[in-house]
Amino acid sequence: MSRLGLAALAVLIPISAHAAAFKAPVEELMAATASNWKEMKEDTETAPDYIDYFNEDFLRRLYSKDLVAKYREAAKYPAYDDGGSPFGYDPIVSGQDGCSLKDLTITEGTPKDGADDVTVTFDNTHCFPERDPSQAKTTLVFKVIEEDGRPVIDEMVREGEDESTLKEELGELARYGAEAAAGGQ
Repeated sequence: MSRLGLAALAVLIPISAHAAAFKAPVEELMAATASNWKEMKEDTETAPDYIDYFNEDFLRRLYSKDLVAKYREAAKYPAYDDGGSPFGYDPIVSGQDGCSLKDLTITEGTPKDGADDVTVTFDNTHCFPERDPSQAKTTLVFKVIEEDGRPVIDEMVREGEDESTLKEELGELARYGAEAAAGGQ
């Protein structure tokens, strides 16, 4: 191989490894999501343990400091009296009911300036016969940044009719919870 070919290869290998690294936290989060929504084949099959998307391990490793701070503020006001999550639903699949994840794809963008967009698509409504076929695919865009030398999820954007971001929702949950607490709830 020529020197030019070796130089080109040397440049491409770090880019490929770097791009794969940006995808890694999203892949881990989506593996947890797929496990949480695993379809049971038989009534006797034991359901997998639920994996909290915001458990301490994930908060420490998968998310940016800014997203963790917003989550911790919202988590002061759990959705239910028994404590736990500020969400009253699964924030990844955007619902309380659903099917196993079908046609899951995770596509990385092109890393630039220590950031990348990782797009995830899946169908978790295929088991509902009454579903609107135009609503079959969920698309999420994860904003992944490099922080402290590693890729972390800084934001999640839900695309579609109800386009929203995770940080916006966490901010709303924190504000609503603080207002309710101040109102004597």
